[in-house]
Amino acid sequence: MAKDIRPADGTRGRRRVAVLGVALGGCALVAASTTPAAAHPAGHGRGTGYVALGDSYTSGPGIPAQVDTNCARSDRNYPSLVAAQREVTSFTDVSCAGATTAEMWQAQGTNKPQLDAVNRDTDLVTLQIGGNDVGFGPIIGTCARLAAQDPAGNPCERSYQASGYDELTLAIARTAPKVDRVLRAVHARAPHARVVVVGYPDLLPDDGTGCFPQVPFAQGDFPYLRDTEKRLNLMLRLVAAVNRAEYVDTYGPTVGHDMCKPPTDRWIEPLQPTSPAAPAHPNAKGEQSMAQAVLNRLDRGRGRD
Repeated sequence: MAKDIRPADGTRGRRRVAVLGVALGGCALVAASTTPAAAHPAGHGRGTGYVALGDSYTSGPGIPAQVDTNCARSDRNYPSLVAAQREVTSFTDVSCAGATTAEMWQAQGTNKPQLDAVNRDTDLVTLQIGGNDVGFGPIIGTCARLAAQDPAGNPCERSYQASGYDELTLAIARTAPKVDRVLRAVHARAPHARVVVVGYPDLLPDDGTGCFPQVPFAQGDFPYLRDTEKRLNLMLRLVAAVNRAEYVDTYGPTVGHDMCKPPTDRWIEPLQPTSPAAPAHPNAKGEQSMAQAVLNRLDRGRGRD
């Protein structure tokens, strides 16, 4: 197995420190994300060996048909749709519900370490990870529990900032080097692969409005949680940029289809789903939207915005 490659020069190290600074400081350095990534090596065309890495937003829990009960993996998740559209020569989906960056190196039930699927014959890798490192599940539970204390206020935000700093911003900053390490490991194992980091879709109304009790958060916590997700996506975009990887925005294409919308317009299910999907996760339409975003990125060519 290839060893992880750590930066030997100060320039790469300073760029990674800058990414942490952005994660800690919010969106103050958005302009830094426009710095072009390093050029990618020549590809192998549309017929490629594709490996999908990720968590439950990738695996598609609850969406028929479930083909791996251990990982709650659907055959209609976005990697499967991308693989079918691109007509890849080989396809390995090791995404698994509940995965963190740690599961890239360690087994998760019957699922082997996800990075074991990546090798020198891999031409395309998609990676969607970080949400569980930050704590998506506990955050939802905490905010739902605190909402009763102050339905019109922002009790969840106040709780996460009670120590004098924002705990979720710090969690995102601490996740940045973990994602960085994953991407370096991917490049070490598949040095010629096209590597694509996939962001998270729009979970809550982009305008900051709420929809209690459909989504049981206090009114003032909706914009706080929206901004937290945007900060997570910004971190992923910047970590991708400093690691010769491309970033796919799935937030923008899903605006207007969040878990507060009516069932006919909803691509993200609320805490009590009405379509087959896990709570607070994409349904089949959401996975299809993410697949299209990935396909659009792949069709633009490597290194082209």
